[in-house]
Amino acid sequence: MLKAERRNYILNKLAEEQRISTIELAELLAVSEDTIRRDLNKLDERGLLEKVYGGAIPVADKPRNVFNIVISNENKKKEIGHKALSLLHDGQVIIMSGGTTNLVFSKLMPPLLKATIYTYSLPIAMQLSQYPNIDLIFIGGKMQKNAMVTIGMDVLQVLSKIKADICFMGVSSISAKQGLTEMGYEVSIVKKAMLEASDKVVLMFTADKLNSKMPHVVCNISRLNTMVTDLDPEDEVLEEYRRAGVMIL
Repeated sequence: MLKAERRNYILNKLAEEQRISTIELAELLAVSEDTIRRDLNKLDERGLLEKVYGGAIPVADKPRNVFNIVISNENKKKEIGHKALSLLHDGQVIIMSGGTTNLVFSKLMPPLLKATIYTYSLPIAMQLSQYPNIDLIFIGGKMQKNAMVTIGMDVLQVLSKIKADICFMGVSSISAKQGLTEMGYEVSIVKKAMLEASDKVVLMFTADKLNSKMPHVVCNISRLNTMVTDLDPEDEVLEEYRRAGVMIL
């Protein structure tokens, strides 16, 4: 196991158990206790955990949700986020839209992921600001206060200059016939610009968004690469999307 993989494992285990033991980690990872102590010291220096006698605990004042946002269907969104982790790798240039599904996803990202991430979502930007190896670019503009995202020409100008590997896009409504649609015209324009700036487009949404439509079209389903939902990928309600060539996770 590489050093970065080992440290990601340590952080994930700490998130699950809230306290980790040097001895136990050494046994689980088949390395010396000194190696684990060095890992814990380095992670402590980066502010990712608090090293204590015999192991480590979470950093007490590190907020998990900066804005205390109420997230509906959080367990389903965590399931979606865990599926989408397979699409991440070091070195990517990523665009992330707003929405609580993407916010949950941002909290599940490997703590030592090395990537460049653009977002116009203030809550997601604040969450990602805690990751030491992510080059974070917050796209400023007119703030849409209810969703805490920026919109307008300033956002479009930045997006027009980006060439991203992958875009993780939240969804308001989607149907096989109407494609991806939005309630607000300005948001639909921003999402179109995200599509144009990205090599690969990944939609992230819970099943209640399926087979619904809103007034402003973003794109048809042929423009999409991947859909990540809380459903089984073989569920029959996703058949039309599969036939259109969309990968389902």
